[in-house]
Amino acid sequence: MKKSGLLLLAPLLAGLWLYQSRTSATDPALSFVYDGSMPQDTVSLGKKLFFDPILSGDRRISCASCHKPAFAFADNKALSPGIAGRTGKRNTPSAMNVAGQPHFFWDGRAETLEEQALKPIANPDEMGLPVDSAVARLTHDAAYRNLFLKIFNQKPSAGNLAIALSEFQRSLETGKTPFDDWRINDRQDAVSASAKRGFELFNNKAKCVQCHFGTNFNNTEFRNIGLFDGKTLADSGRAAITRNASDLGKFKIGPLRNIALTAPYMHNGMFKTLRDVIDYYNEPDKFVPSSINRDSLLAKPMQLTEQEKTDLENFLRTLTDKRLAHQTQ
Repeated sequence: MKKSGLLLLAPLLAGLWLYQSRTSATDPALSFVYDGSMPQDTVSLGKKLFFDPILSGDRRISCASCHKPAFAFADNKALSPGIAGRTGKRNTPSAMNVAGQPHFFWDGRAETLEEQALKPIANPDEMGLPVDSAVARLTHDAAYRNLFLKIFNQKPSAGNLAIALSEFQRSLETGKTPFDDWRINDRQDAVSASAKRGFELFNNKAKCVQCHFGTNFNNTEFRNIGLFDGKTLADSGRAAITRNASDLGKFKIGPLRNIALTAPYMHNGMFKTLRDVIDYYNEPDKFVPSSINRDSLLAKPMQLTEQEKTDLENFLRTLTDKRLAHQTQ
């Protein structure tokens, strides 16, 4: 195996760890003591809450309204509609394969899944319900109150609501893909020759592996891929959180598992297809000639041929979990 293949495969195999969640040290609402070993009924409660519009101000929007199972728990819209017809400001990322991530949201403003879980509920453009009001609703609902008492030995609270939603998201790990059959189970016929060439491109000429590696083909960094020009593309990304000019236009590097199902792409949903994304990375100046603070990895065009673009796309499609076609509520 070439060195580049080892670079990807080593963390791919080593990364199958059990994620131990953390509570927030700064938010007293998340101070519930949690050791990362909740039983299956916590996941079931989280799933029930995830699909229930009780957590939105008008009782019409649920977490699943934007994180749709059919699209790998992402959305098929560039910007998702929220409460009262309002629109979110960024593309809805997949809620799958998030168990080991250290940052959440495109700008990384949440450091734990528990912290992340509550923010869309309170966001006025998303679910539009203050968290204390959501807790009050659950407390006054006999079925939910009894479930929380049974599972947590407590009435609903911000802390255990966050845990239930987070545990459901942690259950959404996927690994039964054609790629895994090929690289881990050594089934050579699991993917096409074109996809195998695409994997080689991913690790070498296209340089994708420098940002996307490990179990879920992501990493903990934030990068500016050139989608900030201060004009039509004015979302400053990570810099709004850190107040550091070097973070201008940087966004979280998301997982690539199930990427074929999560279009449209990027933090603003500006690219409709995987081929659009590949075309952009191949020649970013053609799309955003005056980008600011763009990563040096994208300093030069990749000069991919049309066949190489097809091969790379075919590889990315092998990262789709075969069970997703059967995903239901």
